[in-house]
Amino acid sequence: MTGEVKIRQKRIFEIAKELNISHIEIIKFLEKENIPCKSIMTPVDESIYLKILEEFAREKDVVERFRKEKARREAESKRKAEELARKSAEIERKKIEDEVYHHTLPLIDFAIKLSYDFSSRILDLLIKNVKEAAKVTDVTPEVVRKKAVPETLEKKSVLKDDEKTPRKKKDKRKLRRVAISEIESRLDQKSGKRQPAKEEDKKRGKRGKRHVEIDAKKVDESIRRTMAKMDEKFTKKKYKKQDSTLPEELEETQKIKISEFATVETLANMLDVDPADVIQKCIQLGMFVTINQRLDFDTITLIADEFDYEVELIEQYGEEILKIEDTEEDMLNATSRPPIVAIMGHVDHGKTSLLDYIRQTNVVAGESGGITQHIGAYKVLLKNQKQITFLDTPGHEAFTAMRARGAQVTDIVVLIVAADDGVMPRTIEAINHAKAADVPIVVAINKIDKPEADIEKVKRGLSEHDVLVEDWGGSVQVAEISAKTGAGIDHLLDLLLLEAEMLELKANANTRAKGTVIEAKLDKQHGPMATVVIQKGKARIGQPFVCGPASGRIRALYDERGHRLKEVGPSDPVVVVGFDILPNLADIFAIVADEKEAKKIAAERQIIQRKQQFHHAKEWTLDTISQQIAEGMVKQLNVVLKCDVDGSVEAISETIKNLGNKEVAVSVKHKAAGNITETDVMLAKASEAIIVGFNVSVNPKVRDLAKKENVEIRHYSVIYELADDIKSALEGLLSPEKIEEHLGLVEVREVFKIPKIGLIAGAYVKEGKVTRNAKARIKRGDEIIHEAAIGSLRRFKDDVREVQEGFECGIVVDGFTQYEAGDLIEVFEMKSVKRKLE
Repeated sequence: MTGEVKIRQKRIFEIAKELNISHIEIIKFLEKENIPCKSIMTPVDESIYLKILEEFAREKDVVERFRKEKARREAESKRKAEELARKSAEIERKKIEDEVYHHTLPLIDFAIKLSYDFSSRILDLLIKNVKEAAKVTDVTPEVVRKKAVPETLEKKSVLKDDEKTPRKKKDKRKLRRVAISEIESRLDQKSGKRQPAKEEDKKRGKRGKRHVEIDAKKVDESIRRTMAKMDEKFTKKKYKKQDSTLPEELEETQKIKISEFATVETLANMLDVDPADVIQKCIQLGMFVTINQRLDFDTITLIADEFDYEVELIEQYGEEILKIEDTEEDMLNATSRPPIVAIMGHVDHGKTSLLDYIRQTNVVAGESGGITQHIGAYKVLLKNQKQITFLDTPGHEAFTAMRARGAQVTDIVVLIVAADDGVMPRTIEAINHAKAADVPIVVAINKIDKPEADIEKVKRGLSEHDVLVEDWGGSVQVAEISAKTGAGIDHLLDLLLLEAEMLELKANANTRAKGTVIEAKLDKQHGPMATVVIQKGKARIGQPFVCGPASGRIRALYDERGHRLKEVGPSDPVVVVGFDILPNLADIFAIVADEKEAKKIAAERQIIQRKQQFHHAKEWTLDTISQQIAEGMVKQLNVVLKCDVDGSVEAISETIKNLGNKEVAVSVKHKAAGNITETDVMLAKASEAIIVGFNVSVNPKVRDLAKKENVEIRHYSVIYELADDIKSALEGLLSPEKIEEHLGLVEVREVFKIPKIGLIAGAYVKEGKVTRNAKARIKRGDEIIHEAAIGSLRRFKDDVREVQEGFECGIVVDGFTQYEAGDLIEVFEMKSVKRKLE
C-alpha cells in the first residue's frame, strides 16, 4: 500500500455536464476508441478523462491545465510517499535500537561483573605471564588477544552513564580483546589501589592458569552465542515489523450502517448532509423523489458513493437464528402450501365485496364508506378442499411498508379494476407496487353486470402500463367477474390455484414456525396481540417465541372467526396472544428453543432500537437554528396518531407524511395502536399538536382534559376523509400566492403645479380604470422609472375613489414629481390567492 492520494473517478454524466455537451457524444467517442462504457454512471480513470478532454474541450488551456494538475498531483503523491517511507523507516530504526539497548544492557553488566570476579583471583598471575612472555619474544598482542574481554563491555558501560550519546545500529557486532592494563585500571578505579599478590597465590600459578583458560573461553563463547542469537532475533523482528507496519492511507473512507430500505431524510441525516442535496443527486440519477420516499439498498449505495461514504447493510440482532430463508433440510422436507393472495385496486372498485363473497359472509354493509378499515387475513377453503389465504389491505401503503421492512408475504396479487371506471390512479399505484415486489398479477375485471361496463377499455388501459392480458398476447391472466352476483368468481379462484401451481409454492411443515406480522393491536382482555401469517413450520400453544423487539410464550391461537386453535401450519393466518409488548408491522415471528433465549434476543433488539432512535434524533445547534431562520423555517403540522390496529397506524402515517412539500410538512410526534389516553393529550399539548383518532374511542375524562388544555381531537372512520382534512390543514399553512391584477392604463398629457401640493400629472384613462391606493408603475418609453402607490386621485378639484376609462383626472404617485407629457402609468393591484398542494 502506498501513500498515493486517491482522486475520485468522475462519471460520464459529470464530465458531460462539465464540458456542456451531451453524454451520448462521449459514449460514442468511447465506443469508437474501444473503451467499455455501460451507462452514464460508468466511472473513468484519469487517462480516459484526459482523452475526453482532448477530444471535446473547446479551449486548449483546459487540457493543458488538467495535464499540469495531473503532473502536480503525481509529484505531490510521490513526495508524500517518500516522506511517509522515510518517517516509517526512522520510527522502525528507533524501535529496534531501543529494543537492542534494553535487551543487551543486562547481559553486558553481567559480563563485566563476571570479568571482575575472574580478575580478582588471577590478575597477578596474568601480569606475571605477560611480563615473562614480553622478555622472551615480542608476541604480547597475541597473548593479550587470547585473554581479552570484549570491547563492547566498556562501550556499553559508557553508554549507560551517558544516555545522550548517539547510537548506531549494526547488523553484526565486532568483538576485540582488551589489554590487561585496561582491566587493571578499571579495577583500580572501582576498589582503589591494587594489592600485591600473595605468595600462596604465586604457588598456585600453573594450576590457576589452566582453570582461567577454560573459564575465559566459556565466557567468551557464551557472550558470542548470546550476541549472535540477539542479532538473529532482532533481524527477524525487524523483518516482521517492516512487513506489518505499513503507511496508512491518507484518506479514510467513512462508513454508515443502514437497513435495506430508508427514506431520503434518514439517509441525509446519516450522511450529515441536507435532504435537498440527496434529492438533487437522485434527480441527477434520473429519479424524482420526495423527502419521505423510501429508497432501496442499491440506490442508497449509489448515492452514498457520491458523498464518499461506504454502506454496510445492518443485520438485526439474532437474525442468524431467525432467518426465514429455507435451509437444505427445509427443501428436502418441503411440501406444497396454499398461496397467499393480496387484493389491490382503486377505491370502491369492489375489493371488500369480492373478498366477502368468497368468504360467503355479509359484512360489506358494516364497513364505513365502503372502504376496508384495517388489515386482516382470511383463510378460504374451496369446494375441492384447496385453500387460499387472502390478505385484506386498506390501500397500498401497508403493502409498501411491509415490503420496505423486508417482508415478502404475498405470493400473488389480484388487481381488481371496475369495468365501468377503468384504470384509475390507485390502480396504477397497485401495478407499480406489485412489479417492484416482483409478485405475479392476476387481473379481476369487476362490475361486468353494469350496463356501462367496457371490458376492452380496461384491457387497453392496462396495456398502457405494461400489463398485457392473455387476450392481448401477454402472460397476465384475467377473469371477468361480478362481486355482486358472483359471476366469474369460481373462474378467478381456479386461475389463482393455477398460478400457485406454476409458482410451485412449498414449505417445510415439520420445523419451528416462522412467519410475518401483518396486524397488531392492544386488546382489553388479551393485551398485546398480533395477526401472523405462518410461512413455514408449525406453531403450538405454549411455545416460546421472539418477534422483533417483542417476545413471549403462545398463550392462545385464534383463527379469523375467533375459534381457538391448538396448532397452525404454513400459509395459515392466526391471531397470536402472549406478547410482552406490541410488535411492529412486518416483524418476523419465530419460535425459539427456550424462553430465556427469546428474552435475550428481544432485550438486545430493544437496546439497538433505542440507540437508533437516539442517533436519528434531530440535534439543534446555533448553526442549525441560524440556517432555519435564514432559509425560512418550514411550517409543520404536528400530529399525534392513534389507530385501532398497528397496520392502520403504518398505512395512515405513510399517507399523511407524503402530503407535504418543501414549505409545509406533517410531523407525526407519536403513533400507536390503542385508545386515546391522557398521556396523548399531554404530549399533544407540549408539542402543539392535534390528536387524530382512527376507529378509536375517547373516555369522558380524557375528553375533559383535552378541552381544558385546548387540544383538538379529531375522529375518523374513513382513511381518505382523514387524508383530505390533513391536506386542507396543510394548505392553510401555505403562504398565499401574490398575483398582480391589471386595472388600467393612464397617459400623462400635461403637468400642473399646485401650491402646497407640488407637481401633479394631468392624465387621461386610456383603458380600464384607476383606483385610489392602487399600485402605479410609471413608464417612459420602454423603461420603468418609478413604482409606488397612488397617493392622490382627483377630478375637477374633488377627491375621487376611482376614474373610469375615457375620463381625465389628476394623479399624484408617492415619491415622484418628474412627470413628463407622454409618460404611461400602469395601474395594478396585488391580490393574495390561496394555494393548493399539488
